[in-house]
Amino acid sequence: MAYTPSPDRYGKMIYNRCGKSGVKLPAISLGLWHNFGSVDDFETARSIIRRAFDRGITHFDLANNYGPAPGTAEENFGNIVKKDFTGNLRDELIISTKAGYHMWPGPYGEWGSRKYLLSSLDQSLKRMQLDYVDIFYSHRPDPETPLEETMTALDTAVRSGKALYAGISNYRAPEARRAIEILNHLGTPCLIHQPKYSMFERWVEDGLLHILEEFGVGCIPFSPLAQGLLTDRYLKGIPEGSRASKAHGFLKAAEITEERIEQIRQLNEIAKKRNQSLAQMALIWLLKDKRITTVLIGASSVQQLDNNIDCLDNLILNDSELAQIEKILKKSPKVLS
Repeated sequence: MAYTPSPDRYGKMIYNRCGKSGVKLPAISLGLWHNFGSVDDFETARSIIRRAFDRGITHFDLANNYGPAPGTAEENFGNIVKKDFTGNLRDELIISTKAGYHMWPGPYGEWGSRKYLLSSLDQSLKRMQLDYVDIFYSHRPDPETPLEETMTALDTAVRSGKALYAGISNYRAPEARRAIEILNHLGTPCLIHQPKYSMFERWVEDGLLHILEEFGVGCIPFSPLAQGLLTDRYLKGIPEGSRASKAHGFLKAAEITEERIEQIRQLNEIAKKRNQSLAQMALIWLLKDKRITTVLIGASSVQQLDNNIDCLDNLILNDSELAQIEKILKKSPKVLS
């Protein structure tokens, strides 16, 4: 069935300026890290992306290795764009991709060399059937490649027209400062930084956010729900089929202690009193900081997507709630890494 976008798709979404740039991003963006690869149902992925756009999400975030299998999230997304976002609808989208993690065999298939980054971007554009992406990221710093080389590759990507903006991800504060300064010197300012940030992962507060504010760079946290911990899924322990129940994954069962579960329960009680889900409260807890441009969510269903976007209906955390949340978080038994 042909897709016709909702005519009032921009009516309720909030759009925030990305740093000092001319770009505005939706307060909620959709990441395709999980649930959009070759092992996933294509029509479900398609319905999620359609619904996201109908609700005002214009930013879709990918990386070369997203799947599984690696590259297939880009392939599927490209097919969806080709089928559903015809005509000038592409111009209403902000599409990002990244390179930095392992993608193909040999010495040129990961990290931060000019060879790898620019080859990867060409491959990503072919998979997505696009002429350009809006944002191209260095997905992680490379300890063995000069930062100047990595940033010059991003500069080349922008000057070639294959990307409109440059971004960095997973860069700690000192590395981020240097990367931003190099890009400024090259004349291709860093648009945005994508760090891991949530109630349970707060390293960005120890300097990085200040640097981004100083240089006018946007911030888009990923894993804002701590791989699902900041939802109602773990209130009674580790449920079957959850990420923590799987042998291979980013969330380990050993990290989910009784202390952590109790912490989640206490946070959930605050959310319930606000008539919100825990996930919704965790998202607005990030958005309360004006240095945060947009929060990057994942979704495995349209219902889950809607629940997360609905956080925008109740954005204000009062001083008492913030104090209660902080008290609970300070008791954190372990900081997830």
